[in-house]
Formats: sequence, structure tokens, C-alpha cells
Amino acid sequence: MIRFENVSITYPGQSRPVLKDVNLEIPEGELVLVVGRTGSGKSTLLQAINGLVPHFTGGTMQGRVLVNGRSTSEHPPRELADIVGVVPQDPMRGFVADTVEEELAYGMECLGLAPDIMRRRVEETLDLLGLADLRHRALRSLSGGQRQRVAIGAVLTAHPRVLVLDEPTSALDPGAAEDVLAALQRLVHDLGVTVVMAEHRLERVVQYADQVVVVPGSGQPLVHGSPSEVMLGSPIAPPVVQLGRLAEWNPLPLSVRDARRAAGPLRDLLVGQHPRLHPVREVVPTIASAQNVSVRYGSHPALRGVSLEIGEGQVVALMGRNGAGKSTLLHSLVGVGPHRTGTVDVDGSDPADLRAGELLRVVGLVPQEPGDLLETSSVADECRLSDRDAGCDSGTTRALVALMAPEIDDSTHPRDLSEGQRLLLVLCIILAARPRLLLLDEPTRGLDYPTKARLAGILSDLSDVGHAIVLATHDVELVAEVAHRVVMLAEGEVVADGPTSHVVTASPMFAPQVTKILAPQAWLTVEQVEDAITCVRDAG
Repeated sequence: MIRFENVSITYPGQSRPVLKDVNLEIPEGELVLVVGRTGSGKSTLLQAINGLVPHFTGGTMQGRVLVNGRSTSEHPPRELADIVGVVPQDPMRGFVADTVEEELAYGMECLGLAPDIMRRRVEETLDLLGLADLRHRALRSLSGGQRQRVAIGAVLTAHPRVLVLDEPTSALDPGAAEDVLAALQRLVHDLGVTVVMAEHRLERVVQYADQVVVVPGSGQPLVHGSPSEVMLGSPIAPPVVQLGRLAEWNPLPLSVRDARRAAGPLRDLLVGQHPRLHPVREVVPTIASAQNVSVRYGSHPALRGVSLEIGEGQVVALMGRNGAGKSTLLHSLVGVGPHRTGTVDVDGSDPADLRAGELLRVVGLVPQEPGDLLETSSVADECRLSDRDAGCDSGTTRALVALMAPEIDDSTHPRDLSEGQRLLLVLCIILAARPRLLLLDEPTRGLDYPTKARLAGILSDLSDVGHAIVLATHDVELVAEVAHRVVMLAEGEVVADGPTSHVVTASPMFAPQVTKILAPQAWLTVEQVEDAITCVRDAG
């Protein structure tokens, strides 16, 4: 169905190709997972499948890409639209209509299909993706998982043979992600659609893949094969694979189910051992508090009487389904967004009453799209602007960047940075003012495993020196790694609030992979298990 023949792609201004001598064949009806470091060339590989590279991105492409026999060099994207459907990372940016039904029909209108065909295909797609009850809903009123399914449906109505998706679960809660992946499974197994998907959350998707393609970056050769073959030697691996390597399981498990079947001896070995948890001080000064906070978007209640306190040095994770109120609570803590009732106090002040300069030193928010805070044409200019706004010594922000992301060059345009680099740059800009309270909204969206590990280390270091940190996230593995406490929200209300080890181990949906594998024992991370095994062996 898809064939890369000696493909090399070089962008303007670059001395070496981002992809070099790629030879790859993807059969019909397979789900192919594309993985690699942020900025390694995954998106380039995906965009070459529908001709966006090089027709719209520029640059040069040697070799050829064939999709169902058509060369993407000879056929621009509009001439491939009937066989290749593309679902972007953020569905809302691709929507053009107001309601679900209208969005599903729009692509067919562009292809000039007859009204009776359009009507039939809309009905088929509504049923296939479980969207029938949402047909008249406004797109902006949908949850993240619902939007993702609508985005998939909008390209499916054209009956493409190939579906290309970029990070389809990155902004979804675990339940919504499972819904989307189940829909993709139906397309592959029932309809024979070929699905090519780039995804950093390997723990969610690797067990569904027929083939894994690793893009190393810097023009290095691609590695591809079955998931078990590739994961065996890959430095990029989900916790279930890391645990399998630690326990020397053979074959290496790719799913929680397979790992649980092999985990009996490991559970026996861990009897009597206890996880090493984050040290938590019993009594700490309160840095921020919210008392009986309620927020409405029109007639929709987003928060309903939420109260919580955040102490010095605490890392608090806000979790819950898409639309539970996590981002709204962060906005209330920083003093922006719709009018709220109730009180918010951060370091003795209501953030909504503070001027910009004062606010920077009290509370800082790294938004879900960090690039929204970047406004100049170079990293160096962003750092200088940050120093001025924060009222700190010249060079402060640049020194933070050198510490957290030394690979970032001063002359680089912020929009040319990878997702992870933009996140770290904005984090440095926020930290330059040394706010007592740091807020992060979905901070691992679009981050590869190594960059996420670096972020986890930075957050732990900030906590150690007294910063209070609140994360709104669906990344259960990050929560297991860094959070002292979890606050679970549902329909704008707090439904659970307690130590991470208590809250996530009690939740089948939000438990990390290690917890699911070793239950009923309460382990959270591979590192905890590794420490315990070392203690057992040392004692023996």
C-alpha cells in the first residue's frame, strides 16, 4: 500500500537530510507505529505519505514514495485526498464546520460527491465511531476524545485507503484514548484501512501495532520490524517493556495482560518490600489555596465549589477525564479566565488583583501550547525579553536555558524548536521571575521519553528548593514519577485528594502500568521495583 524507495529529504537551509535513504514497505490493513525523539523526522515521514513533503514544506526529495501505486512527487495532496486521510494532532485546528454532522460531510462536499452518497456515508461513519448521539452537537462542546473521533470520521467519509495520524492520544485522558484506539482497531481489522500513527505514549499503543518504525534523526537509518523485535533493543520503551527487561522476561511483554502472566515470580520476590516514595514533609507552609471556587462557561458549570490547599515544595497532579475542570482550575489559580466565585489566595494575594510584573513573581503558568507565550524571532531575544519582564539580572533566563536545554541555540527561531524544546524554553521564561507557585497544563504533550525524563528531574529539583507545583495532566506515568499528591476532578468537583500511591493505585483507569502489572502490591514505577530487587539481592 505504501512504499518508500531510497527516499532522502532535505529542508531549505539544512546541510544534511532529515531522512536519508529510507526504504520501507507498509502492507494494506496494518497499523504502523512511528516513534522517535522529538524533532527526529517523524512528522516529515508522515507528511511524505500524502505529499505535503515536499509540495508544501519545500526542500528537496530524492527517491520516491508510492501510495497505492501513485507517486507523491507527481501527485500533490489534493490528488491523493481520495486515498490518504490525515488527522492532525489538534483536531480543532482542522475543523471548518460548526456541528459534528456538518464536519463529517464537509470533505465529501469538497470531493463533489452526490448528496445521497454523502448522507449514506455520514450515517455509516456515525455508527462506526459511536458518534450517532453527537450528530447535532457543536464541535466546541465536545470532549477531547469526542473531537478526535470526529476528526477521524471527517476523513473516513471520503473512504481513504490510508489514515495518517499525528499524536492522536497526546491530549486525551486514558478512557478517551482507549475509545480512539478501539476505533482505529476496527478500521484496521474490519475495513482493511492502513493506519500510520506517530505517538510518544508508547504505553498506550505499542500492543496494537503490527509494525514499529523508529526514526533516529540526523539522517540515520530507520529501524523497523515487529513491536517485539524493535522494543527488544530500543532505548525508547514503555514501562511494561522496561519492567520486562529488568525481570528478564522472555518473550518481552508489550501489554499489561502479557506482563501479568509473567509477573508471579516477581511479585513473590517483592513480598515484604515497600516502594520508596517521595519524601513528604508533614507540616509545610501553605503557598496557595482555593476556597469554594466555582466557574461557569455560559450555562455550563466548569468548577463546582472546589477547595484545596497547596504547600511549599509539593508537586500536586490534577487528574480526571477531558472536560473535568483541570485547566479551568489552573486558570483560576493564575487569575485569568471567566469570572469565578469563591476565593483564591497565592502567597497572600488574589492573583486576579495583581499587575503583570507582580504576578510573574507569585505564580507562573506554562500553558498546554507553550508556543503561545513566544513572540520574538530568536531564542536570544526571548531570553532578553524575559529578563526585562521579570525584572531580573541580564542573562538570567539564558543561564536557565543553558542548564535545562543546552542544545538550544541562541539564533534559532522559537517556532523552529521541537515541542519539547519550546516547553523547556517557556519553563525557563516563567522560572526567571522565581514564582512561588508553578502551574503546568499537559506538560508532556508531544514530548519523547528522554525529554520527559529530563522534565521530571527538573520538577523534582524545583520541588526540593521549595517551589509549589501543580500539573494538570493525563500522563499517569509522569504522575507516578514526580507527584506527591493527586487531586482527582470529575464534572468540576474534587472526588479524590490524597497521596499519589493511594489515589492512582485505587483507580483502574488512572493507574500506571507497573501498578496494573504488580497489583495488589502498590508499586508505581520501574525504578521503585529496581531499588527493591537490589535490596533483596544485597540482603541475600
